[in-house]
Amino acid sequence: MIDVLVVDDDFMVAKVNSGFVNQIEGFRVIGTAGSGEQALERIAELHPDLVLLDLYLPDVFGLDVITRMRAAGHDCDVIVISAARELDAVRGAARRGVSNYLLKPFDVDDLRVRLERYAARRAGLGSTVITSQADVDRLLSGTGSAVPATLPKGMSVETAELVKRALRECGGTLSATECAAQVGVSRVSARRYLEHLAAIGQVEVSLRYGGTGRPERRYQWHGPA
Repeated sequence: MIDVLVVDDDFMVAKVNSGFVNQIEGFRVIGTAGSGEQALERIAELHPDLVLLDLYLPDVFGLDVITRMRAAGHDCDVIVISAARELDAVRGAARRGVSNYLLKPFDVDDLRVRLERYAARRAGLGSTVITSQADVDRLLSGTGSAVPATLPKGMSVETAELVKRALRECGGTLSATECAAQVGVSRVSARRYLEHLAAIGQVEVSLRYGGTGRPERRYQWHGPA
């Protein structure tokens, strides 16, 4: 399990985000914090693997929390979850080595893609052996090493290949419903495969907004031809 600390000054937002995280297999929330100082205390006390960090905290700006956390010797990973859209904030987060930067508002699928991608990269790094400059370049560029070949429980290699082929051959984007019709599986199954491929960086996700309701998630092949 990947232990997660959720940091947000809004109690209800922290509760909702914690619920999102606990829905995602392999992750569990071990604590929350509502300020920068409290976050630093919880990090020292709980030693989380990952911190979901808001930037607009009442006492300490989130990027300064990262700086102080590193100075104290804590090497947990950080994903910023914030409404901060300023270029300086995004650049500052990148300079501090955050694993990802997710803008508010978002839904559970947006968070799921980033957490599964993080988990896959974390698992891959655990078995990485540096044999060439190319390995170093991949790690420093943020793409990590090769993602583990094993699929999540309940998925088959054969169906995954059919989903990949449908995406490659469509020449554009597919919805989960369209992919399901081409592959011959249920929409729920197709979406699970598509989200997994997005999590490991082989598929890009975009949103198509209609007149009413939630936007439609569209998937486009991003892996090798």
